[in-house]
Amino acid sequence: MGPSLKGRALRLLSNREHSKHELAQKLKQHAQSEDELLQVLEWLQAKGFINEQRVLESIIYRRAPKLGYARVARELQEKGLAAHAVTDAVKELKETEAERAKNVWLKKFKTPAQSIADKARQMRFLMSRGFAPSVVIQLLNEQTAFDNEGKKPSAEEEAELARLIDTLESD
Repeated sequence: MGPSLKGRALRLLSNREHSKHELAQKLKQHAQSEDELLQVLEWLQAKGFINEQRVLESIIYRRAPKLGYARVARELQEKGLAAHAVTDAVKELKETEAERAKNVWLKKFKTPAQSIADKARQMRFLMSRGFAPSVVIQLLNEQTAFDNEGKKPSAEEEAELARLIDTLESD
């Protein structure tokens, strides 16, 4: 016989913060009944072991420096957190989006794109991290080496970049 449902829950919570929804999903397969699961979750919440605000703060603290607001918001929603709490947290993240994107870009690439292909690769990287297309485009336009050196991209390169930007903005 394995550990009790409370024991499993406490072990999960000792590793990191979990929302009530997330914990219910993980414990569902070990509960003998829905009622038993609800009792354990209520007990954990009453004792302060489950706290949605701590979960929210934990995710933002761990993930926001590396990810854009869209990706963080999606992760918060997947945890089953209240919509108004997610909205409030995302508002604060939007204000620092450009600075965080620049820090991620600097850590990964260190130097400006030397070609349209490099710029496209950098755009895809930042977009996959959940940064807004407008922030990514602005950042990379500021950092692009060929713009700073007075070199102009060819018409083909400009068309390729325009197609990429349209694709990213439509997603």
